[in-house]
Amino acid sequence: MSHEDRMRVIDQQGAGGFALEEDQREDVDHVAVARSQETMDVSEIVAKYDKESVYRTFKGWMDILIRFLCIAFSAFHLYTAAMGAFPPQIQRAVHLGFVLTLVYLLYPARADKINKLAWYDVILAVAGAAVCGYIVWNYDIIVLDAGPATDLDFYFGCAAILLVLEATRRIVGLPITLVAVVFLLYAKFGNLIPGMLGHRGFSVQRIVSQMYLTTEGLFGTPLGVSASFVFLFILFGAFLHSTGLGKFFIDLALAAAGRYVGGPAKVAVLASGFFGTISGSSVANTVSTGTFTIPLMKSVGYRGSFAGAVEAASSTGGQIMPPIMGAAAFIMAQFLGVGYVEIAKAALIPALLYYLAVGLMVHMEAKRMGLKGIPKERLPKVWIVLRQGGYLLLPIFVLIYLLVEGYTPLKSAYYCILATVIISWLANNWKAAGGARYAGQSVSTALAQTNVMTVRDVLTAMENGGRLALGVAAACACTGFVIGVVTLTGLGLKLAQAILVVSGDSFALTLVLTMLASIVLGMGLPTTAKYIVLATIAAPAIMHFGVPALAAHLFIMYFGILADLTPPVALAAYAAAGIARAEPNATGFMAVKLALAGFLIPYIFCYNPGLLMINATGTEVAGYVATAVLGIVSLSFASVGFWLRNLFIWERLLLLAGAITLITPGLITDAIGVGLMLLVYILQKGQPNGPGAATRASGTA
Repeated sequence: MSHEDRMRVIDQQGAGGFALEEDQREDVDHVAVARSQETMDVSEIVAKYDKESVYRTFKGWMDILIRFLCIAFSAFHLYTAAMGAFPPQIQRAVHLGFVLTLVYLLYPARADKINKLAWYDVILAVAGAAVCGYIVWNYDIIVLDAGPATDLDFYFGCAAILLVLEATRRIVGLPITLVAVVFLLYAKFGNLIPGMLGHRGFSVQRIVSQMYLTTEGLFGTPLGVSASFVFLFILFGAFLHSTGLGKFFIDLALAAAGRYVGGPAKVAVLASGFFGTISGSSVANTVSTGTFTIPLMKSVGYRGSFAGAVEAASSTGGQIMPPIMGAAAFIMAQFLGVGYVEIAKAALIPALLYYLAVGLMVHMEAKRMGLKGIPKERLPKVWIVLRQGGYLLLPIFVLIYLLVEGYTPLKSAYYCILATVIISWLANNWKAAGGARYAGQSVSTALAQTNVMTVRDVLTAMENGGRLALGVAAACACTGFVIGVVTLTGLGLKLAQAILVVSGDSFALTLVLTMLASIVLGMGLPTTAKYIVLATIAAPAIMHFGVPALAAHLFIMYFGILADLTPPVALAAYAAAGIARAEPNATGFMAVKLALAGFLIPYIFCYNPGLLMINATGTEVAGYVATAVLGIVSLSFASVGFWLRNLFIWERLLLLAGAITLITPGLITDAIGVGLMLLVYILQKGQPNGPGAATRASGTA
C-alpha cells in the first residue's frame, strides 16, 4: 500500500467517528489525542519499513500518464477476468510489462532521487515493456520451436533478468534480490560445490533460456498467480478501502471490546485481525491500524513497547486469517493443486487459536497491571455500528459464498468487485432516501452527502489497485528465478536430504531446523517471496515423515510470517515501535512473547493434522481443538506470569510443562497436561498472595 493510500485509510479510521454521536465522539477523542501528540511522523515510519510506499509523485501530463497506466493495468485484469485469460505466457508477459514500466517510472534507484525522474529510468521503463512485448510478439515461435534459443532470445532474456532484479530491489528491497542472485549463481557454479548440494553446472545460455523462455522461471507459477487472482484480490481490497471498511473495523472493535479489562489492547487485537483479512502486508497493517490503537493503549497506562508489540503481533496474524490470507495462500493453492477454499478452511482453526492466545495474553497482562477498559458511555454501541456500516461486510460474505459454491478465486474476486460497487450504490441510495424523508431534502442532495462510490471513486480504486499490486508482482517475478533454479538443479530435494541428515532423521529435530530456516530466510522478505522460497527448499523435509503437504506448507508459511516479529529484522515490530516511540528490539521481543502461541500452533497441527480438518471426523477435530486451547492457555499463563495472581517461577515451569504435554499426541500426555494445570490452579486458590506484594487484580472480565 502506498503512503498516500495508507494515509487515506488512516484518516478514514479516525477515532471511531463512524457511529458515534457528537458527545460520544468528543469523549473518545480525548483518549486518542495522543495520536497527534505522541507519535513520530508516520511517513517516516512507512518510508523506513515499507519501501513500496515511497514513490514519486508527478504533476501535469506525467501524472495523467501514470494514472492512466495504473487504471489500464487494472482494466486489463478486469477484462481477462470477465472474458477469459490469454495463454499463460502472454497473460504473464503483459502483467510483467505493466509492472516493470510502472516501477521504473515511480520508484527511483536511490532515495535522494525521489523528486526527479531520471532519464535512465525512462529508458529502463521502455526496456521493461520491450522485453515483455518480445514474448507476446514471438509467442507462437517460442511455444512451437523446440530448438535452442537464438542470439536475440539470449539478449532479451539477459535484459529481462537484470530488469526484474533491479525493479525488485527498488520496490521490495535488497534481501529478496540477493536471494535470487545467489540462486542464479548456484545454477552456474554449482559444479564447484562439493557434496550433495553440488551439480554439474549449467551454461549462461541454458540458464537464461530456462528463466526467460519457459514457464518454469520468470514466467512461472508465482508470476502466473500474481497475473490472475492475486491482482484481482488486491484490487478488491482497494475497492473495499474506498467504501470506508477500515474505519468500520475500528468502530466495531471499539464497540465490541473497548469497555473490558485492557480494552484498548483488545481493540488493537480485533481491529488488526479484521483489517488483516483484507491486507497482504504485516507492516501495512501495523501502520494503518497502529496509528490509532497504539496511542490509545498508551493513554490508559500500557508501556510503549507493550503497546507496539500488541499491534505488531495482531497485525502479523492477519496474514494467516481467512477468508483473504494474502497472496501466499493463493500461490500455495497452485503449488499443492488444491482449491483455495481448502487452504482457507484448514487455516481457520489455527488462526482463531492464534488470536485467542494474543487476546488472552493481553487480558492477563491487563489484569496483572490492574488496567481497566474505556468507560462504556464513551464508546459506540455495537448495534449502531452494525446498523450504519454493516452493509460494508456484504462483499466479504459474497466472497465466502462464491468460494464455497465452487467459483474460482479469479471469478469470485471479479464478482466481488462488482458487488462492492453495487452494494455501495444500493445501500447509500436507501440511506439517502430514508434520510431525505426525515431531513426534508431531495434524495439527490442527501445522496451527495453519503459515501456512495462515484465513477471517480471507481477509477481511483482502480488506480490504487494497480499501484498496490506492483510490489507483490515484482516479488513473484523475482522468486520465479528461485523456482527455475530449483527445477533445473533439483536443489529442493538436495536441501531436504541435507536437513534430514543433520537432524538424524528425527521428526522433532527436523521441525525445529525447518522452523529456524523459515525464520531466518523469512527475515526482511515479503510474504509471497518467503513462502515461495521456503516451499521449494524446506517443506519437502517435513513431508518426508508423512505429514500432509498442506500441513507442511502451512508450517513454513507460519514461521516465515512470524519472522516479521522476530529480531533482528522484525519489520512489523520495528514499525510499531516507531509509532509507540519505544525501543525497537524490546518491542520485537515483547511481540514474540505475545505471539508465542504462533510458534507452538504449527507443531500442534504437524503432530495432529486433524486440527486443520484433514482426514478427521468432527469429534476428532473437537478433541484436537480442546487440547490445543488448553495448551495455549497454559502457555499464555506461563508466559505472562499471571493467572489468579502473580505466579511463582516453579508454577510457571509447571504450566510450561503442561503446555508441552498437551501438544504431544496421546491421552496420557493430555491427562498429564490437564493435571499440571489443575495442580497450579489448586495451589493458587490455596495461596492467594503470589510473589511480591501483588494480589489478584480487579476489573471487568
